[in-house]
This record gives sequence, structure tokens and C-alpha cells, in this order.
Amino acid sequence: MGNLNDKDTALLKDLIAINNDRIAGYAKAIDLVDAENDVDIISLFEKLGQQSQQFKAALTPLLVREGEQPAETNSSMGKLYRMWMDVRVSIAGEDRYSVLQSCEKGEAVFEKIYTDVWQAAKDMPEELSAMIKSQLEVQKNAHAEVAALRDEHGHA
Repeated sequence: MGNLNDKDTALLKDLIAINNDRIAGYAKAIDLVDAENDVDIISLFEKLGQQSQQFKAALTPLLVREGEQPAETNSSMGKLYRMWMDVRVSIAGEDRYSVLQSCEKGEAVFEKIYTDVWQAAKDMPEELSAMIKSQLEVQKNAHAEVAALRDEHGHA
């Protein structure tokens, strides 16, 4: 891959940061559900946290090749994602439906950020644009999975 410009590296750093926030968000969500009764939810949240670990593992070497390091702090987009999850859970309560609803909304924000970055990535090297598009498609499936589980546990 050729040299990335400052905008490209900033976008990569933002994607890594929002993946960090997604990992932290799902770790928090796991703490909010019942370990005995919500095994299916915990399994999904663990899977999605691992998915973001994999996304980060694929994105980070691209930055390192450019002589950049991902920031361990969160981006403004990532902070927005995490803050929204925190507020939703505190307002909505901590029952399984509320936690799933918060996670689904977080996935919607995550998907929007990935979509925006992918659209901006059309001027990036093909390898990077293709990777972002691939991660976006995987994430869209994850979003649908969270929404389906939320609907399954919906309030009557």
C-alpha cells in the first residue's frame, strides 16, 4: 500500500478508537446482564467484542507501516459512541431488553461511522478501502444480529 495522507491516517485512527469503545461497551454490557439467565446475550456480546479486536488487529499494521501508532485514547467519534451507550443504559435501566436496545443503538452509530469512513475511503488505496468495506459488511450483520436478539427479548 502506498503512503497514506494525513486524512487517511486520521480516519484509520478513528476506526481503531471506535473499535476500542465498542470493546469497552460490550464488556460493560456483559456486566449489566444476568450471567445465569442471559447466556445467549453474553455469548453474542463476547463475539462482537472479539470482532472489534479482529478489526483493530487488521487496521493497526496499516498505521504502523506509515510510521504511525494508534492512540490508546478514544476519538471524538468513539467517545460519542461510548457516551451514548452509557447514557442509554443509565436512562433505560438494566434489564436485558434495555441493554440490548442500547447495544443496538450503539451498533447503529458504529455502522454510521464505518459507512462515513468507507465513503471517505474511496480515495484511499484499494487495499484499505476494501478492508473497510469488508469490516462494514461484517458489522452490518452484527447489527442485524443484535437487533434480532433485542426483538426476541422485547417487552410484551
